[in-house]
Amino acid sequence: MHKIIKIALIGTTSVAVAVSAGLYLTLFLSLPALDKNLASENVKQKVSLERDRLGTAIIHAADRQDAAYGLGYAHGQDRFFQMDLLRRNSAGELAEIFGEKALDLDKRRRFHQLRKRAERIITKLDAAHLKVLTTYAQGVNDALAAQTLSSFEYIVTGAEPKPWQPADSLLVIYSMYLDLQGNTIKRDLALTQVQALFGEQMVDFLIQPSQYQASLDGSELSLVPLPIPQLSANLLAQAQSQEIAEPLDIGSNNWAVTGALTANGKAMLSDDMHLSFAVPIIWYRAQLNYQKGGQEVQVTGVSLPGAPAIVVGSNGDVAWGFTNAYIDTADWVAIDEQTPTYFEHETIGLPDSEVSYTIEMSPYGPVKEVGDKRYALSWVGHSDYAVDMQLIELDSIGNVKQGIAVAETMGIPVQNLLLVDRNGNAAWKPAGAYPSRTNPSDVAMATSDFQSVNWQHDKADLPYVINPESNRLWTGNSRVVSVEEHKQLGDGGYALGARSMQIRDRLFESDRFTAKDFYQLQLDNEARFLLPWQQLLLKQLSDQPERFAQDIEYLNSWQACACSDSVGYTLVRHFRSMVIDTTFAPIETELAKYQLSLSPIKRYLEPGIWQLINAQDPDWLPIEEVSWSGHLLQMYLNAKRVSLEKYSEHNDLADLAWGQVNQLKIQHPFSKQIPALSTLLDMPIVEGFGDSFMPAVQGASFGASQRFIVQPGDEANAIMTIPGGQSGHPLSDFYRAGFDEYATQQSTPLLPGRSVHRLEISPVSY
Repeated sequence: MHKIIKIALIGTTSVAVAVSAGLYLTLFLSLPALDKNLASENVKQKVSLERDRLGTAIIHAADRQDAAYGLGYAHGQDRFFQMDLLRRNSAGELAEIFGEKALDLDKRRRFHQLRKRAERIITKLDAAHLKVLTTYAQGVNDALAAQTLSSFEYIVTGAEPKPWQPADSLLVIYSMYLDLQGNTIKRDLALTQVQALFGEQMVDFLIQPSQYQASLDGSELSLVPLPIPQLSANLLAQAQSQEIAEPLDIGSNNWAVTGALTANGKAMLSDDMHLSFAVPIIWYRAQLNYQKGGQEVQVTGVSLPGAPAIVVGSNGDVAWGFTNAYIDTADWVAIDEQTPTYFEHETIGLPDSEVSYTIEMSPYGPVKEVGDKRYALSWVGHSDYAVDMQLIELDSIGNVKQGIAVAETMGIPVQNLLLVDRNGNAAWKPAGAYPSRTNPSDVAMATSDFQSVNWQHDKADLPYVINPESNRLWTGNSRVVSVEEHKQLGDGGYALGARSMQIRDRLFESDRFTAKDFYQLQLDNEARFLLPWQQLLLKQLSDQPERFAQDIEYLNSWQACACSDSVGYTLVRHFRSMVIDTTFAPIETELAKYQLSLSPIKRYLEPGIWQLINAQDPDWLPIEEVSWSGHLLQMYLNAKRVSLEKYSEHNDLADLAWGQVNQLKIQHPFSKQIPALSTLLDMPIVEGFGDSFMPAVQGASFGASQRFIVQPGDEANAIMTIPGGQSGHPLSDFYRAGFDEYATQQSTPLLPGRSVHRLEISPVSY
């Protein structure tokens, strides 16, 4: 396709028109049929698949199994290539499509051998759940078979779509594991190397507790000042100043209030999951209608293409939402020559060849070398209880207590599950796979400390809270559990806590809430966290008021928010990053020698950097600096220079308005490689709104992947706004449907509207 586009650009006008017409016709013929009567041997009774103005899949079926078929058919029509990438991502099979440029990523994925694990778990799955997965796969494959041409992504890549298998749905869940717990694995390995290079005192200093704590019970970790470790002159001299990548706040916000704080007595839930953005967006709107035990079930929300479950939604009695829990789900184990190991060999396919990849295995898991030491990884994602289909049981729960019971055995990456019901109850519980071991560690442990037996079992007795005295619940990826529970569950890479604190404090500003109030809280971009940094920067510049007159003016008028027109916010934000990156450069430089980074723990560095600034510790100053005042001023000048070089053609501070610097750019993977396709494939670019460390989380291609607000029993007034459309096909009416409402902060209804398309699938015997 890239060659076709080049020909169209350099050829004659007539050739260009002919090629363009042919390309358009090819794309048009690959559109799925949305209005049709079909017959299938894979359904027991008639299944209807309707779509509204947004392309929401509205499925009516006799039972959950046939409903899974309908959802699989919809996913197969609209999102198969996305599903294919998700299963290939976790299985380490992307190089089959994308060639050698995907080989390194495939090797990192093969380290976990997730396809083998998924295929083993399928054989042990609950029989009813296996039927749902099998029927879902049949729906996907029937949709593929009905296509006149493969979707355009396969036309571009020249690859052939492979049929969907039940185990592939587990691989899709594994892809979420890699996204949601990948930093947990990297964090502990980086801290292990910090310990080896700089000692235990440095580890404690880097991850010391901060003032930003918002556990549900109000308990706080001690904030006793720690000794500042010393850095040698040699380390300072060798330090290479470089950006320490900001870890994305993957995991989300959610909060809830009981019916005591709403006008109609029904509890209310808000949930916005923070993930990387691409086209198509990760979530898929769906409503399932079927019968169970003689009762009508209607569940509405978002699904993950590749899996037959409503991930976040409401069934009229109960609504639920998730944020990443970040409790510790991985341990590295230091092994030596006495540890028995063996090797397993994986074959990684390329478009026209294959390569062999060897993994060293141990009793504790796969082995990785760091320098001259070897560590084995025990990760919950490697366990047989890591994935299952228990999530679909949320479809028909009647109250929050039943939801908590389902959560006890749910095989997903462990999440903060918030539940609310129509009777006014609200509850929180960690839901997902978590090992029963009782000694989580921030650094690699000795083999003698590894609790092998406990790792083999899922921990069932995780804590929960129902109807707290305050009538309020909240989570935002920081510590939710009590200090005592924290000792048992560990830290898997918690968020700093500033965002959770801001949510908590907002919830206590009122005793009555509406959906509009919850939406405003989702959009809260007040920069409470950065206020001390703004004051610090003003203090540095005030010594030279004439030189920095314009800068000071922008800082004074910064509005204390990540607002689109705020230049001052950009100056403060980039100043802070430059100070942290440069001050901790000696450690980052050493870690880089081992292909490691401080990135997974960058959010932890806030208390440490302030301790250094307040102590004016000379041993941490870059070798060329003689004072902290001079260092901070130079960091501002460096940050401003870099920002102007990147965002301004005329060296004008006005060009650093936050909305321009932090533009929302949701791109298709293909347009990143072929920019000429951007107009066809990407979402419109809009001014940025929000940032990290505040409820309104947003980066250039990252943020709230949905905005969900609901009271069970009042779904007619519920909200589900998504930054992208249902279909992955650029000629579909549903490719961008709903994006404008998200970008302009409107409230898209949760419930589907009037149907505009209808597919009917009958059993062959009809």
